[in-house]
Amino acid sequence: MTRRVLTLSDQEARLAFWMLFPTFAVVLALVIFPVIWNLWLSLKPVSLGDLRGVSLFKFNLTLENFQKVFGDPDFGAVVLTTVIYTVAGSVLSILLGLMAALLVHGEFPGRALLRGLFISPYIAPVVAVAFTWSFILDPQLGVVNWVAVNKGLLTQPIPFLSQRWWDLDLLGVKVRVPMALSSVILFEAWRYFPFAFLFILARLQAMPDELYQAASVDGASPFQRFTHITLPQLSPVLSTLFLFRFIWTFNKFDDIFLLTRGQAGTKVLTIKVYDYAFGEFNIGASSAVAMILFGVLSVFVLIHFRWIGKGASPYE
Repeated sequence: MTRRVLTLSDQEARLAFWMLFPTFAVVLALVIFPVIWNLWLSLKPVSLGDLRGVSLFKFNLTLENFQKVFGDPDFGAVVLTTVIYTVAGSVLSILLGLMAALLVHGEFPGRALLRGLFISPYIAPVVAVAFTWSFILDPQLGVVNWVAVNKGLLTQPIPFLSQRWWDLDLLGVKVRVPMALSSVILFEAWRYFPFAFLFILARLQAMPDELYQAASVDGASPFQRFTHITLPQLSPVLSTLFLFRFIWTFNKFDDIFLLTRGQAGTKVLTIKVYDYAFGEFNIGASSAVAMILFGVLSVFVLIHFRWIGKGASPYE
């Protein structure tokens, strides 16, 4: 029996398979299997004590966990808070990154030092910066309240991280500001704007100067050069940044947990996952909330690549 000689295309296909196999194995073990296992747990009445039991593998599936989650009277408010926190935190971090990148794009003394300072919030440990913010915003010991009260900007200290609403009077118009939620959004934007800053700065440095020189010759103002040259050139980067920041912020747990523990109107879906799992010891309901997170993000990614991402390229 003669052995078939592999052609060059067969050898390349076999090589490609073995080169892709390690990546596929890692994705299967760390992504696909956890999703399937989480879906399985979300369809079973599982408590924390049942995780090591053989009942996990019995085929008694139910929708009770999803009924419990959707029947929670706070579920709608938690979803709304999650969306507001995610969208506002993502957009604000990108805007801060854009302003920082435009600020240090030109040549000036100390530019390298300023760039390093802009990156520092992103590389600092989250526990350290969350504790620092909690101390700064403390109503009794915080420097923000101390300066505001001494300068007459406030009549009394404000518990930024523990007060749900702040009634603000703007020219006779009463406005209710979600104080704790606004504080954690500002923290999110401050901590993660360096990520956007690095991407936007790299794109700015890659832009040809001829575009701006031609626009200057045509009499374009700095604002016109920004809106007609800079923004269209940055649109693919900004679209990708919003995709990444939306996904990461939607899944954020540690920032809010360290700052407010989900109190004062800052409870998001990831906090609900924790509450169900370690507050009620209900792993099934916790897995159900995790699957809702996965579903919402899957729909968002689909919408982004179908409509938002396609319209982001300045060359189409």
